[in-house]
Amino acid sequence: MSLPLPTPTPDTQFFWDEVAENRLNVQYCMDCARHYFYPRSHCRFCGSGDVEWRLASGRAHLVSYIINRRVAPAFADYSPIIALVELEEGVTMMSNIVGVEADPAALTLDMPLTAVFEEREGRVLPVFTPAEAR
Repeated sequence: MSLPLPTPTPDTQFFWDEVAENRLNVQYCMDCARHYFYPRSHCRFCGSGDVEWRLASGRAHLVSYIINRRVAPAFADYSPIIALVELEEGVTMMSNIVGVEADPAALTLDMPLTAVFEEREGRVLPVFTPAEAR
């Protein structure tokens, strides 16, 4: 079974190209001085089209998570921890947590995380690992 992967659009192509090079970028609005995610042509806060990409630190913290106990066959080789993380830049994104046991005792809300990059079927995806696990 083939793994469902994101399909880049004109608005997301730069993000995925950078992720393929193990760099995590988020957009920044030059008018209201705020980062935002997911990628789009205009600022989600003020609607300005004066936006640019900025390299993110890769530092984040865990906001919420679920542990998928009934993993679909296509995801059997990947982390069952599906998480909402907040980057140091203030944006939130969905991802997986890797490098830690899929056990609530090993996952604490607000735990520091670091972005890492995982190849899945020829595509690189940003995932996160506990900061002290690196």
